[in-house]
Amino acid sequence: MKQNIIKRRIMWGDLDSLGIVFYPRFYEWFDGCGHLYFESIGLPMNELWQRKSLLFGLVETSSRYFSPGRYNDRIRIVSEIEDLTPKTVTLIHRVERISDGTRLVEGLEKRICMDVSDPHNFQARQIPPDIFEILQNARAE
Repeated sequence: MKQNIIKRRIMWGDLDSLGIVFYPRFYEWFDGCGHLYFESIGLPMNELWQRKSLLFGLVETSSRYFSPGRYNDRIRIVSEIEDLTPKTVTLIHRVERISDGTRLVEGLEKRICMDVSDPHNFQARQIPPDIFEILQNARAE
């Protein structure tokens, strides 16, 4: 499977009052890493929107927490396709501490292909064959 890996450091603003990563931060990171994953396989979201009037909108998201992330931890977020259907693509994101490989969080994003040509009436649609093939090849790598 084609993976995209983002490395970052946990910053002070990522923490809650207990000194661990505030859980909504993970969802921000998953969303950003989802966009970067699409970009890494040649499907930048802004181009899909501007050139094809398509977006992959979130229809489901979840997280499983294993270990807390703390200030200044260096982490990697590994993203890959977990599932692909004619209308949806599901990404899995694993957040790991680089120093010891400890898994902190695993997140899931299910995204649906949408026709956004009419900004007042988004419609779910089948993933176009050329885009589906790119997603299928990324899943098979």
